[in-house]
Amino acid sequence: MRQEDPNSLKSSWPKVVVKKWLNLKSGRDEFHSDYNTNALIQRRRKSCSDDGLYVVVPEELSEQWLMETSNEIERPGFSQLAPPATSTLNLRMFVGTWNVGGKSPHDGLNLSDWLRTKASADIYVLGFQEIVPLNAGNVLGPEDCGPAAKWISLIRQALNDNNTVSKQPNDQHPPHSKPRVSFSDLLSLEDDHLLQRKAFEQFQGFRSNSCSSEEGPPSPPDSGKHKYCLAASKQMVGIFLCVWVREDLYPHISSLKVSCVGRGIMGYLGNKGSISISMRLHQTTFCFVCTHLASGEKEGDAIRRNLDVMEILRRTRFSHPSSRFPRAQSVPPDTILDHDKIIWLGDLNYRLASSCSDINELVEKSDWQTLLEKDELRIEQKAGRVFKGWEEGEIYFAPTYKYHTNSDRYVLQTSTSTSKDKRRTPAWCDRILWKGEGLKQLCYVRGESRFSDHRPVYSLFSVEVKLPSYPYPSSKITSRTIQSSTPPELLPESAVLLSSPAEEFLLVARTQSCIQSAPRFSVTGSRKK
Repeated sequence: MRQEDPNSLKSSWPKVVVKKWLNLKSGRDEFHSDYNTNALIQRRRKSCSDDGLYVVVPEELSEQWLMETSNEIERPGFSQLAPPATSTLNLRMFVGTWNVGGKSPHDGLNLSDWLRTKASADIYVLGFQEIVPLNAGNVLGPEDCGPAAKWISLIRQALNDNNTVSKQPNDQHPPHSKPRVSFSDLLSLEDDHLLQRKAFEQFQGFRSNSCSSEEGPPSPPDSGKHKYCLAASKQMVGIFLCVWVREDLYPHISSLKVSCVGRGIMGYLGNKGSISISMRLHQTTFCFVCTHLASGEKEGDAIRRNLDVMEILRRTRFSHPSSRFPRAQSVPPDTILDHDKIIWLGDLNYRLASSCSDINELVEKSDWQTLLEKDELRIEQKAGRVFKGWEEGEIYFAPTYKYHTNSDRYVLQTSTSTSKDKRRTPAWCDRILWKGEGLKQLCYVRGESRFSDHRPVYSLFSVEVKLPSYPYPSSKITSRTIQSSTPPELLPESAVLLSSPAEEFLLVARTQSCIQSAPRFSVTGSRKK
Protein backbone atom coordinates (compact mmCIF):
# COMPACT_ATOMS: atom_id res chain seq x y z
CA MET A 1 0.00 0.00 0.00
CA ARG A 2 1.27 3.45 -0.85
CA GLN A 3 1.79 5.73 2.11
CA GLU A 4 2.09 9.01 0.20
CA ASP A 5 -0.35 11.87 0.59
CA PRO A 6 -3.08 11.39 -2.07
CA ASN A 7 -3.06 15.09 -2.98
CA SER A 8 0.68 15.23 -3.57
CA LEU A 9 0.48 11.94 -5.47
CA LYS A 10 -2.21 13.34 -7.74
CA SER A 11 -0.27 16.53 -8.44
CA SER A 12 2.86 14.55 -9.32
CA TRP A 13 1.11 12.35 -11.89
CA PRO A 14 1.59 14.62 -14.95
CA LYS A 15 5.34 14.93 -14.34
CA VAL A 16 5.73 11.19 -13.77
CA VAL A 17 3.77 10.31 -16.93
CA VAL A 18 5.77 12.76 -19.06
CA LYS A 19 9.09 11.43 -17.72
CA LYS A 20 8.09 7.83 -18.40
CA TRP A 21 6.74 8.49 -21.89
CA LEU A 22 9.76 10.58 -22.90
CA ASN A 23 12.14 8.13 -21.22
CA LEU A 24 13.65 10.86 -19.06
CA LYS A 25 15.89 9.76 -16.22
CA SER A 26 14.12 9.86 -12.86
CA GLY A 27 16.22 7.97 -10.36
CA ARG A 28 16.84 4.99 -12.63
CA ASP A 29 20.48 4.88 -11.56
CA GLU A 30 19.59 4.89 -7.86
CA PHE A 31 19.28 1.73 -5.79
CA HIS A 32 18.76 0.59 -2.22
CA SER A 33 21.46 -1.04 -0.09
CA ASP A 34 22.18 -1.90 3.54
CA TYR A 35 25.34 0.14 3.19
CA ASN A 36 25.75 3.56 4.71
CA THR A 37 28.32 5.06 2.37
CA ASN A 38 29.46 7.52 5.01
CA ALA A 39 30.67 4.63 7.16
CA LEU A 40 32.84 3.16 4.42
CA ILE A 41 35.68 5.66 4.75
CA GLN A 42 37.70 6.02 7.93
CA ARG A 43 36.65 9.27 9.58
CA ARG A 44 39.77 9.81 11.73
CA ARG A 45 41.32 13.01 10.40
CA LYS A 46 44.69 13.20 12.11
CA SER A 47 45.90 9.63 11.77
CA CYS A 48 45.17 6.12 10.63
CA SER A 49 47.27 4.33 13.20
CA ASP A 50 48.21 0.89 14.39
CA ASP A 51 50.71 0.35 17.18
CA GLY A 52 52.43 3.70 16.77
CA LEU A 53 52.34 3.87 12.97
CA TYR A 54 50.81 7.07 11.66
CA VAL A 55 49.89 8.85 8.49
CA VAL A 56 49.66 12.60 9.03
CA VAL A 57 46.72 14.36 7.37
CA PRO A 58 46.88 18.15 6.98
CA GLU A 59 44.37 19.91 9.20
CA GLU A 60 43.05 22.11 6.40
CA LEU A 61 41.39 19.14 4.72
CA SER A 62 37.65 19.44 5.08
CA GLU A 63 35.47 16.55 6.23
CA GLN A 64 33.60 16.63 2.93
CA TRP A 65 36.86 16.16 1.01
CA LEU A 66 37.55 12.98 2.97
CA MET A 67 34.11 11.50 2.31
CA GLU A 68 32.92 9.78 -0.85
CA THR A 69 31.11 12.31 -3.04
CA SER A 70 29.60 9.97 -5.56
CA ASN A 71 26.52 7.81 -5.10
CA GLU A 72 28.61 4.88 -6.27
CA ILE A 73 29.75 2.70 -3.37
CA GLU A 74 33.51 2.28 -3.21
CA ARG A 75 35.42 0.22 -0.67
CA PRO A 76 38.88 1.17 0.53
CA GLY A 77 41.49 -1.42 -0.28
CA PHE A 78 44.54 -2.20 -2.35
CA SER A 79 43.27 -0.62 -5.55
CA GLN A 80 46.46 1.44 -5.98
CA LEU A 81 48.76 -1.60 -5.97
CA ALA A 82 49.10 -3.46 -9.22
CA PRO A 83 49.25 -7.17 -8.32
CA PRO A 84 51.74 -9.31 -10.22
CA ALA A 85 49.48 -12.38 -10.08
CA THR A 86 46.09 -13.50 -8.81
CA SER A 87 44.69 -16.28 -6.69
CA THR A 88 41.14 -17.57 -6.78
CA LEU A 89 38.36 -18.13 -4.29
CA ASN A 90 35.46 -20.53 -4.87
CA LEU A 91 32.04 -19.28 -3.77
CA ARG A 92 28.50 -20.61 -4.04
CA MET A 93 25.90 -18.42 -5.70
CA PHE A 94 22.13 -18.94 -5.58
CA VAL A 95 20.14 -17.44 -8.47
CA GLY A 96 16.35 -17.43 -8.37
CA THR A 97 13.56 -15.99 -10.51
CA TRP A 98 9.83 -15.82 -9.86
CA ASN A 99 6.88 -14.18 -11.59
CA VAL A 100 4.49 -13.57 -8.67
CA GLY A 101 1.50 -12.58 -10.80
CA GLY A 102 0.93 -9.08 -9.43
CA LYS A 103 0.33 -10.32 -5.90
CA SER A 104 1.81 -8.67 -2.83
CA PRO A 105 3.29 -11.21 -0.37
CA HIS A 106 1.46 -11.90 2.87
CA ASP A 107 3.32 -12.06 6.18
CA GLY A 108 3.00 -15.82 6.43
CA LEU A 109 4.60 -16.55 3.05
CA ASN A 110 7.49 -18.93 3.66
CA LEU A 111 10.43 -18.42 1.31
CA SER A 112 12.62 -21.02 2.99
CA ASP A 113 11.35 -23.73 0.64
CA TRP A 114 12.49 -21.68 -2.36
CA LEU A 115 15.83 -20.68 -0.84
CA ARG A 116 16.64 -24.13 0.56
CA THR A 117 19.79 -25.76 -0.81
CA LYS A 118 22.21 -28.47 0.32
CA ALA A 119 24.41 -25.84 1.92
CA SER A 120 24.08 -22.12 2.34
CA ALA A 121 25.25 -19.95 -0.54
CA ASP A 122 27.60 -16.99 -0.30
CA ILE A 123 25.64 -14.82 -2.74
CA TYR A 124 21.89 -14.74 -3.40
CA VAL A 125 20.59 -13.13 -6.60
CA LEU A 126 16.80 -12.97 -6.56
CA GLY A 127 14.71 -11.58 -9.41
CA PHE A 128 10.95 -11.04 -9.48
CA GLN A 129 8.45 -10.09 -12.15
CA GLU A 130 5.00 -8.57 -11.67
CA ILE A 131 5.44 -7.65 -8.02
CA VAL A 132 2.66 -5.16 -8.73
CA PRO A 133 -0.30 -5.52 -11.14
CA LEU A 134 0.63 -4.25 -14.61
CA ASN A 135 -2.24 -1.76 -14.82
CA ALA A 136 -2.16 1.81 -16.13
CA GLY A 137 -1.72 3.28 -12.66
CA ASN A 138 1.47 1.31 -11.98
CA VAL A 139 2.88 1.54 -15.50
CA LEU A 140 2.34 5.28 -15.99
CA GLY A 141 2.17 6.53 -12.41
CA PRO A 142 4.57 6.73 -9.45
CA GLU A 143 6.36 3.59 -8.32
CA ASP A 144 4.49 1.49 -5.76
CA CYS A 145 7.35 0.44 -3.46
CA GLY A 146 5.21 -1.30 -0.82
CA PRO A 147 5.41 -4.85 -2.24
CA ALA A 148 9.17 -4.56 -2.81
CA ALA A 149 9.67 -3.61 0.84
CA LYS A 150 7.65 -6.67 1.90
CA TRP A 151 9.74 -8.97 -0.31
CA ILE A 152 12.94 -7.52 1.14
CA SER A 153 11.68 -8.13 4.67
CA LEU A 154 10.67 -11.73 3.92
CA ILE A 155 13.97 -12.50 2.18
CA ARG A 156 15.98 -11.02 5.01
CA GLN A 157 14.00 -13.10 7.48
CA ALA A 158 14.43 -16.31 5.45
CA LEU A 159 18.17 -15.87 4.91
CA ASN A 160 18.89 -14.91 8.50
CA ASP A 161 16.49 -17.31 10.21
CA ASN A 162 14.38 -14.65 11.91
CA ASN A 163 17.43 -13.01 13.47
CA THR A 164 17.89 -9.27 13.25
CA VAL A 165 20.60 -8.27 10.77
CA SER A 166 22.74 -5.25 11.39
CA LYS A 167 22.21 -2.86 8.52
CA GLN A 168 25.59 -1.24 9.00
CA PRO A 169 28.79 -3.07 8.10
CA ASN A 170 31.44 -3.12 10.77
CA ASP A 171 35.15 -3.62 10.88
CA GLN A 172 35.04 -6.50 13.32
CA HIS A 173 36.30 -9.84 12.14
CA PRO A 174 33.66 -12.57 11.91
CA PRO A 175 33.78 -15.22 14.65
CA HIS A 176 35.26 -17.84 12.34
CA SER A 177 38.12 -15.67 11.12
CA LYS A 178 41.65 -16.07 12.37
CA PRO A 179 43.08 -13.62 14.93
CA ARG A 180 44.84 -10.49 13.78
CA VAL A 181 48.46 -10.96 12.79
CA SER A 182 50.90 -8.59 14.49
CA PHE A 183 53.88 -6.92 12.83
CA SER A 184 56.30 -8.92 14.96
CA ASP A 185 54.64 -12.19 13.91
CA LEU A 186 54.89 -11.21 10.25
CA LEU A 187 58.52 -10.20 10.57
CA SER A 188 59.38 -13.54 12.16
CA LEU A 189 57.92 -15.54 9.32
CA GLU A 190 60.55 -16.94 7.00
CA ASP A 191 58.26 -18.34 4.32
CA ASP A 192 57.28 -15.56 1.91
CA HIS A 193 54.30 -17.52 0.59
CA LEU A 194 52.95 -17.98 4.10
CA LEU A 195 53.49 -14.29 4.75
CA GLN A 196 51.48 -13.37 1.72
CA ARG A 197 48.68 -15.73 2.73
CA LYS A 198 48.58 -14.16 6.20
CA ALA A 199 48.26 -10.76 4.57
CA PHE A 200 45.34 -12.04 2.50
CA GLU A 201 43.56 -13.27 5.60
CA GLN A 202 44.10 -10.03 7.47
CA PHE A 203 43.32 -7.41 4.86
CA GLN A 204 41.06 -9.14 2.36
CA GLY A 205 39.07 -11.47 4.62
CA PHE A 206 40.42 -14.49 2.80
CA ARG A 207 38.74 -17.74 3.76
CA SER A 208 38.61 -21.12 2.09
CA ASN A 209 35.17 -22.01 0.84
CA SER A 210 34.56 -25.45 -0.57
CA CYS A 211 31.47 -26.39 -2.51
CA SER A 212 30.15 -29.62 -1.10
CA SER A 213 28.92 -32.11 -3.64
CA GLU A 214 27.74 -34.66 -1.11
CA GLU A 215 24.30 -36.06 -1.67
CA GLY A 216 21.72 -35.51 1.02
CA PRO A 217 18.36 -33.96 1.76
CA PRO A 218 18.03 -30.17 1.29
CA SER A 219 18.57 -28.03 4.33
CA PRO A 220 17.64 -24.42 5.04
CA PRO A 221 20.25 -21.70 4.72
CA ASP A 222 22.81 -22.09 7.49
CA SER A 223 22.12 -18.72 9.06
CA GLY A 224 23.79 -19.75 12.28
CA LYS A 225 27.17 -19.30 10.59
CA HIS A 226 26.55 -16.39 8.27
CA LYS A 227 24.56 -13.21 8.15
CA TYR A 228 23.39 -11.81 4.83
CA CYS A 229 23.21 -8.17 3.85
CA LEU A 230 21.49 -6.43 0.97
CA ALA A 231 24.15 -5.30 -1.47
CA ALA A 232 21.69 -3.67 -3.88
CA SER A 233 18.04 -3.76 -4.92
CA LYS A 234 16.13 -2.01 -7.68
CA GLN A 235 12.52 -1.87 -8.88
CA MET A 236 11.11 -0.84 -12.25
CA VAL A 237 7.30 -1.10 -12.23
CA GLY A 238 6.81 -4.86 -11.68
CA ILE A 239 10.42 -6.00 -12.17
CA PHE A 240 12.46 -6.27 -8.99
CA LEU A 241 16.05 -7.45 -8.55
CA CYS A 242 18.01 -7.78 -5.31
CA VAL A 243 21.50 -9.09 -4.52
CA TRP A 244 22.40 -10.40 -1.07
CA VAL A 245 25.89 -11.32 0.12
CA ARG A 246 27.50 -12.77 3.20
CA GLU A 247 28.31 -10.03 5.67
CA ASP A 248 32.04 -10.77 5.59
CA LEU A 249 32.06 -10.45 1.78
CA TYR A 250 30.31 -7.12 1.99
CA PRO A 251 33.42 -4.88 2.26
CA HIS A 252 34.97 -6.44 -0.86
CA ILE A 253 32.18 -5.34 -3.19
CA SER A 254 32.79 -2.19 -5.22
CA SER A 255 31.62 -0.37 -8.33
CA LEU A 256 27.93 -1.05 -7.69
CA LYS A 257 25.78 0.33 -10.48
CA VAL A 258 22.29 -0.29 -11.84
CA SER A 259 20.76 0.23 -15.27
CA CYS A 260 17.11 -0.08 -16.30
CA VAL A 261 15.76 -0.58 -19.82
CA GLY A 262 12.03 -0.28 -20.53
CA ARG A 263 10.69 -2.47 -23.34
CA GLY A 264 6.96 -2.23 -22.68
CA ILE A 265 4.49 0.21 -24.21
CA MET A 266 6.05 2.09 -27.15
CA GLY A 267 9.25 0.13 -26.52
CA TYR A 268 10.21 2.29 -23.53
CA LEU A 269 7.83 1.90 -20.59
CA GLY A 270 8.70 -0.40 -17.73
CA ASN A 271 5.88 -2.95 -17.79
CA LYS A 272 8.41 -5.04 -19.72
CA GLY A 273 12.17 -4.72 -19.86
CA SER A 274 15.20 -5.28 -17.63
CA ILE A 275 17.03 -4.29 -14.48
CA SER A 276 20.79 -4.92 -14.47
CA ILE A 277 23.11 -4.71 -11.47
CA SER A 278 26.85 -4.42 -12.05
CA MET A 279 29.40 -4.99 -9.30
CA ARG A 280 32.96 -6.01 -8.64
CA LEU A 281 33.74 -8.67 -6.01
CA HIS A 282 37.45 -8.66 -5.24
CA GLN A 283 38.94 -8.67 -8.77
CA THR A 284 35.96 -10.21 -10.63
CA THR A 285 33.15 -8.24 -12.27
CA PHE A 286 29.57 -9.52 -12.21
CA CYS A 287 26.43 -8.47 -14.06
CA PHE A 288 22.97 -9.72 -13.07
CA VAL A 289 20.22 -9.07 -15.61
CA CYS A 290 16.60 -9.60 -14.52
CA THR A 291 14.14 -9.40 -17.41
CA HIS A 292 10.47 -9.66 -18.28
CA LEU A 293 10.23 -10.02 -22.04
CA ALA A 294 7.32 -9.64 -24.46
CA SER A 295 4.45 -12.03 -23.81
CA GLY A 296 2.25 -13.96 -26.23
CA GLU A 297 2.25 -17.33 -27.95
CA LYS A 298 1.23 -16.27 -31.43
CA GLU A 299 3.47 -16.72 -34.43
CA GLY A 300 6.03 -13.92 -34.49
CA ASP A 301 6.02 -13.30 -30.73
CA ALA A 302 9.35 -15.11 -30.39
CA ILE A 303 10.86 -12.52 -32.73
CA ARG A 304 9.63 -9.75 -30.41
CA ARG A 305 11.33 -11.46 -27.51
CA ASN A 306 14.57 -11.77 -29.48
CA LEU A 307 14.37 -8.05 -30.22
CA ASP A 308 13.88 -7.31 -26.51
CA VAL A 309 17.10 -9.19 -25.72
CA MET A 310 19.06 -7.32 -28.40
CA GLU A 311 17.75 -3.92 -27.23
CA ILE A 312 18.54 -4.69 -23.60
CA LEU A 313 22.12 -5.60 -24.55
CA ARG A 314 22.40 -2.45 -26.66
CA ARG A 315 20.82 0.06 -24.29
CA THR A 316 22.13 -1.10 -20.91
CA ARG A 317 24.93 1.20 -19.77
CA PHE A 318 26.73 1.61 -16.46
CA SER A 319 28.18 5.09 -16.09
CA HIS A 320 31.57 5.26 -14.36
CA PRO A 321 33.45 8.59 -14.48
CA SER A 322 36.94 7.65 -15.66
CA SER A 323 38.50 10.40 -13.56
CA ARG A 324 37.63 8.46 -10.41
CA PHE A 325 39.87 5.52 -11.27
CA PRO A 326 43.68 5.64 -11.14
CA ARG A 327 45.76 4.26 -13.97
CA ALA A 328 46.60 1.15 -11.98
CA GLN A 329 42.91 0.33 -11.57
CA SER A 330 40.83 -0.70 -14.55
CA VAL A 331 37.64 1.23 -15.26
CA PRO A 332 34.57 -0.90 -14.41
CA PRO A 333 32.59 -2.44 -17.30
CA ASP A 334 30.30 -0.18 -19.28
CA THR A 335 28.05 -2.77 -20.93
CA ILE A 336 26.59 -6.15 -19.99
CA LEU A 337 28.97 -8.16 -22.16
CA ASP A 338 32.04 -6.38 -20.75
CA HIS A 339 31.71 -8.25 -17.43
CA ASP A 340 33.66 -11.34 -16.41
CA LYS A 341 30.55 -13.24 -15.32
CA ILE A 342 26.96 -12.58 -16.41
CA ILE A 343 23.71 -14.09 -15.15
CA TRP A 344 20.51 -13.54 -17.15
CA LEU A 345 17.36 -14.50 -15.26
CA GLY A 346 13.65 -13.80 -15.39
CA ASP A 347 10.38 -14.45 -17.15
CA LEU A 348 11.74 -14.69 -20.67
CA ASN A 349 8.25 -15.68 -21.86
CA TYR A 350 9.46 -18.10 -24.58
CA ARG A 351 6.71 -20.62 -25.27
CA LEU A 352 6.31 -23.89 -27.16
CA ALA A 353 6.33 -23.75 -30.95
CA SER A 354 2.82 -23.57 -32.38
CA SER A 355 3.47 -26.68 -34.48
CA CYS A 356 3.32 -28.84 -31.34
CA SER A 357 -0.19 -30.34 -31.63
CA ASP A 358 -0.08 -33.18 -29.11
CA ILE A 359 0.62 -30.99 -26.05
CA ASN A 360 -2.25 -32.33 -23.96
CA GLU A 361 -1.08 -35.90 -24.33
CA LEU A 362 2.56 -35.04 -23.57
CA VAL A 363 1.58 -33.03 -20.49
CA GLU A 364 -0.54 -35.89 -19.18
CA LYS A 365 2.41 -38.26 -19.67
CA SER A 366 4.85 -35.74 -18.14
CA ASP A 367 7.01 -36.23 -21.23
CA TRP A 368 9.00 -33.06 -20.71
CA GLN A 369 11.94 -33.99 -22.92
CA THR A 370 9.72 -34.32 -25.98
CA LEU A 371 8.04 -31.01 -25.16
CA LEU A 372 11.42 -29.34 -24.77
CA GLU A 373 12.18 -30.11 -28.42
CA LYS A 374 9.51 -27.50 -29.21
CA ASP A 375 10.84 -24.92 -26.77
CA GLU A 376 11.17 -21.57 -28.58
CA LEU A 377 14.22 -20.41 -26.65
CA ARG A 378 16.20 -23.51 -27.55
CA ILE A 379 15.08 -23.32 -31.16
CA GLU A 380 16.02 -19.62 -31.45
CA GLN A 381 19.31 -20.08 -29.63
CA LYS A 382 20.32 -23.08 -31.73
CA ALA A 383 19.59 -21.06 -34.87
CA GLY A 384 21.89 -18.30 -33.60
CA ARG A 385 19.13 -15.68 -33.44
CA VAL A 386 19.41 -14.98 -29.70
CA PHE A 387 21.76 -15.64 -26.74
CA LYS A 388 24.57 -16.80 -28.99
CA GLY A 389 27.42 -18.10 -26.82
CA TRP A 390 25.29 -18.21 -23.66
CA GLU A 391 24.76 -21.36 -21.61
CA GLU A 392 21.74 -22.90 -19.91
CA GLY A 393 21.63 -26.06 -17.82
CA GLU A 394 19.65 -29.16 -18.69
CA ILE A 395 15.97 -28.90 -17.79
CA TYR A 396 14.43 -31.88 -16.02
CA PHE A 397 11.53 -30.09 -14.36
CA ALA A 398 7.97 -29.51 -15.56
CA PRO A 399 6.89 -26.31 -17.35
CA THR A 400 6.61 -23.41 -14.92
CA TYR A 401 3.62 -21.65 -16.55
CA LYS A 402 0.60 -21.39 -16.51
CA TYR A 403 -1.19 -22.81 -13.44
CA HIS A 404 -4.61 -22.24 -11.98
CA THR A 405 -4.55 -20.15 -8.83
CA ASN A 406 -3.55 -22.22 -5.80
CA SER A 407 -3.52 -25.38 -7.90
CA ASP A 408 -1.14 -27.88 -9.49
CA ARG A 409 -3.20 -28.04 -12.67
CA TYR A 410 -2.23 -26.20 -15.83
CA VAL A 411 -4.76 -23.81 -17.34
CA LEU A 412 -4.61 -25.92 -20.51
CA GLN A 413 -6.11 -28.78 -18.54
CA THR A 414 -9.22 -26.89 -17.49
CA SER A 415 -12.50 -28.58 -18.36
CA THR A 416 -14.87 -25.77 -17.44
CA SER A 417 -15.96 -23.08 -19.87
CA THR A 418 -16.63 -20.67 -16.99
CA SER A 419 -12.99 -20.44 -15.91
CA LYS A 420 -11.71 -16.87 -15.73
CA ASP A 421 -8.22 -17.95 -16.77
CA LYS A 422 -7.34 -17.75 -20.45
CA ARG A 423 -6.20 -21.01 -21.96
CA ARG A 424 -2.43 -21.06 -22.16
CA THR A 425 -0.03 -23.67 -23.46
CA PRO A 426 2.31 -24.85 -20.66
CA ALA A 427 5.79 -23.45 -21.18
CA TRP A 428 9.18 -22.95 -19.56
CA CYS A 429 8.86 -19.17 -19.35
CA ASP A 430 11.12 -18.76 -16.32
CA ARG A 431 14.78 -19.31 -17.15
CA ILE A 432 18.35 -18.74 -15.98
CA LEU A 433 21.26 -18.42 -18.41
CA TRP A 434 24.90 -17.47 -17.90
CA LYS A 435 28.00 -16.38 -19.75
CA GLY A 436 31.64 -16.25 -18.66
CA GLU A 437 34.42 -18.51 -17.44
CA GLY A 438 34.64 -19.79 -13.88
CA LEU A 439 30.88 -20.47 -13.56
CA LYS A 440 29.77 -24.03 -12.96
CA GLN A 441 26.11 -24.89 -12.51
CA LEU A 442 25.47 -27.32 -9.68
CA CYS A 443 21.69 -27.63 -10.03
CA TYR A 444 18.76 -26.19 -11.98
CA VAL A 445 15.34 -26.86 -10.48
CA ARG A 446 11.96 -25.31 -9.78
CA GLY A 447 10.02 -24.69 -6.58
CA GLU A 448 6.47 -25.80 -5.91
CA SER A 449 4.88 -22.76 -4.28
CA ARG A 450 1.29 -22.18 -5.45
CA PHE A 451 1.46 -18.46 -4.67
CA SER A 452 1.13 -17.42 -8.34
CA ASP A 453 0.42 -18.89 -11.78
CA HIS A 454 4.20 -19.34 -12.24
CA ARG A 455 6.47 -21.69 -10.34
CA PRO A 456 9.74 -20.22 -9.03
CA VAL A 457 13.01 -21.45 -10.55
CA TYR A 458 16.47 -21.43 -9.05
CA SER A 459 19.98 -22.49 -9.90
CA LEU A 460 23.06 -22.97 -7.74
CA PHE A 461 26.48 -22.08 -9.13
CA SER A 462 30.06 -22.61 -8.10
CA VAL A 463 31.79 -19.30 -8.84
CA GLU A 464 35.49 -18.70 -9.22
CA VAL A 465 36.45 -15.24 -7.96
CA LYS A 466 39.87 -13.70 -8.53
CA LEU A 467 41.74 -12.43 -5.49
CA PRO A 468 44.58 -9.93 -5.75
CA SER A 469 48.06 -11.23 -4.95
CA TYR A 470 50.01 -8.46 -3.29
CA PRO A 471 53.75 -7.87 -3.71
CA TYR A 472 56.04 -9.82 -1.43
CA PRO A 473 57.31 -7.66 1.43
CA SER A 474 60.91 -8.47 0.52
CA SER A 475 60.56 -6.48 -2.70
CA LYS A 476 60.79 -2.72 -2.89
CA ILE A 477 57.32 -1.18 -2.66
CA THR A 478 56.50 2.09 -4.33
CA SER A 479 53.13 3.79 -4.52
CA ARG A 480 51.94 6.83 -6.38
CA THR A 481 49.58 7.48 -3.54
CA ILE A 482 52.08 7.53 -0.68
CA GLN A 483 55.19 9.58 -1.13
CA SER A 484 57.30 11.42 1.39
CA SER A 485 59.79 14.09 0.45
CA THR A 486 60.20 15.52 3.97
CA PRO A 487 63.66 15.08 5.55
CA PRO A 488 63.58 12.95 8.71
CA GLU A 489 64.85 15.81 10.88
CA LEU A 490 61.80 17.90 9.94
CA LEU A 491 59.23 15.24 10.78
CA PRO A 492 57.02 15.60 13.89
CA GLU A 493 57.98 13.82 17.10
CA SER A 494 55.04 11.43 16.82
CA ALA A 495 56.35 10.11 13.53
CA VAL A 496 57.96 6.70 13.17
CA LEU A 497 60.52 5.37 10.74
CA LEU A 498 59.54 2.46 8.52
CA SER A 499 62.78 0.55 8.52
CA SER A 500 61.33 -2.82 7.55
CA PRO A 501 59.90 -3.71 4.13
CA ALA A 502 57.20 -5.74 5.89
CA GLU A 503 56.18 -2.75 7.98
CA GLU A 504 56.12 -0.58 4.88
CA PHE A 505 53.96 -3.12 3.04
CA LEU A 506 51.41 -3.38 5.82
CA LEU A 507 51.34 0.36 6.42
CA VAL A 508 50.55 0.86 2.76
CA ALA A 509 47.70 -1.61 3.16
CA ARG A 510 46.34 0.12 6.27
CA THR A 511 46.57 3.62 4.87
CA GLN A 512 44.83 2.92 1.57
CA SER A 513 41.50 3.38 3.35
CA CYS A 514 42.53 6.87 4.50
CA ILE A 515 44.51 8.14 1.57
CA GLN A 516 43.05 8.91 -1.84
CA SER A 517 45.37 11.60 -3.23
CA ALA A 518 49.15 12.05 -3.25
CA PRO A 519 49.73 15.82 -2.90
CA ARG A 520 47.78 16.19 0.35
CA PHE A 521 49.43 13.51 2.50
CA SER A 522 52.85 12.41 3.65
CA VAL A 523 53.87 9.25 5.44
CA THR A 524 56.08 10.03 8.39
CA GLY A 525 59.41 8.29 8.51
CA SER A 526 61.11 8.53 11.89
CA ARG A 527 61.15 5.87 14.59
CA LYS A 528 60.23 6.79 18.14
CA LYS A 529 63.15 6.79 20.56
